[in-house]
Amino acid sequence: MYYRKLGDTGLSVSEISFGTIPVLQGSVPVLPDYFNLDEQEALAVMEHAYRLGCNLYDTAIVPEYGDAEIKLGKFAALVGRDNIIISDKARFFGGSEMYQAVEISCENLGTTPDLYFVHQVDAEHEEEVFGRGGALDALAELKAEGMIRYAGIATHYYDILLRGAQDDRVDVLQGSGNLLERGMLDRVREETRFRSKGFLVNKVFAAGLLPARFPVRTLIDFVRSYPVSSVLIGLGTKEQVDAAMGRDTITHRTLLPTFEEVLSVLEKEYNPIPCDRCQRCACPHGTEIHTLFRQYQYFHMGKDYWALKKLGLGIAGSAKRCRECAQMPCMDACPRKIRIAQEMQKVERLVRDYPVGKCPHPS
Repeated sequence: MYYRKLGDTGLSVSEISFGTIPVLQGSVPVLPDYFNLDEQEALAVMEHAYRLGCNLYDTAIVPEYGDAEIKLGKFAALVGRDNIIISDKARFFGGSEMYQAVEISCENLGTTPDLYFVHQVDAEHEEEVFGRGGALDALAELKAEGMIRYAGIATHYYDILLRGAQDDRVDVLQGSGNLLERGMLDRVREETRFRSKGFLVNKVFAAGLLPARFPVRTLIDFVRSYPVSSVLIGLGTKEQVDAAMGRDTITHRTLLPTFEEVLSVLEKEYNPIPCDRCQRCACPHGTEIHTLFRQYQYFHMGKDYWALKKLGLGIAGSAKRCRECAQMPCMDACPRKIRIAQEMQKVERLVRDYPVGKCPHPS
């Protein structure tokens, strides 16, 4: 295993880190088909990764991610708390709620976490998080009290990551990116203000869809070719740990496909939208164009029922506003010159042809 600096924290983290979602047990509505490991099985998988050199384990507060946080605390006690770095998070945006969440996480873990993120920050909650008395102020206070070591922001949005990169209260960032959705990583690489922050990357396998189309080693190598601290992989079996962290994966670097080559692979299955989710396509009407395009891709790659449920939330109105928009600033901003209006109609037709109740795989 190789290690990288976690920004200016002084910590060194394994290039590949362990995401604990697959080791959870419990009722988690957004994750109905995970491995459902019991405690003994979960500890064995985490220890296997530890023996291969993994020192960073990422989790989230109970019950959002089942009992994974509790299992990670028991694993930390098993291998020695000082031998691993614990990354934790909670989806609370106000200061008092976040303060209480960290206290609960400490109880669940049986120790204090090293990193603690405000989880899934979006535009709706951005000002609350960054504003006075918000979640970031709470994490700064908790850091001063020694209940956490470093504070972070986790989000799928580039503009929020950039704001975090410019905020002295933020030590670490967690964002998403992969071989297909590489646009945000490209922007992070170009922006020097990210250099002092630790940066973890999730969604490397795109909700588990990309390993069926590209080697795991290629997917991991692609992300670690960027100036990031660690590639965060959800792992639920020893075999998955070996595929992600085995010696061949770590030491042998692969030839990385271009975006056009990735699209050519997908074209064997469907007609992909050539969007890399750079998020430059700001819509004057508030439509998250890049998110709709992602759901379209995910539908065709196998997450059909899940994608349709999300696409069905307002796509008709979004497509109508797109047809009526005279300015189309999104097209001017798109570096790939996507014909956004036409692609939006394609997404609308998909939802019309496959209402959720008639989804090919309603699971």
